[in-house]
Amino acid sequence: MKNLGQMMKQAQQMQARMTEMQDEMEAHEVEGASGGGMVKVRVSGKFDLRKVTIDPTIVDPEDPEMLEDLVAAAFNDAKGKIDAYKQEKMAELTGGLPLPPGFKLPF
Repeated sequence: MKNLGQMMKQAQQMQARMTEMQDEMEAHEVEGASGGGMVKVRVSGKFDLRKVTIDPTIVDPEDPEMLEDLVAAAFNDAKGKIDAYKQEKMAELTGGLPLPPGFKLPF
């Protein structure tokens, strides 16, 4: 029974660290950019779009698709940075042990 109690304690500690990490992810923001920095987005760790900045010199009323593509590319850049940040935090949380393929945590 001693081992079961210790396992429960470790599970509670892991849950507390997970909650802390989720809060950290919510507060963490990254900037994604495209077009040589002419389009920038700020995105939270929960993928909430916080801000979009567009250099006015690239706005072409004749080619709105280019601007749409640049915004999408900037968001995807930010998403990649968030994913890398999450992996880094998960490595800290799990002590560097890799999670099984397809294992998802609640964030």
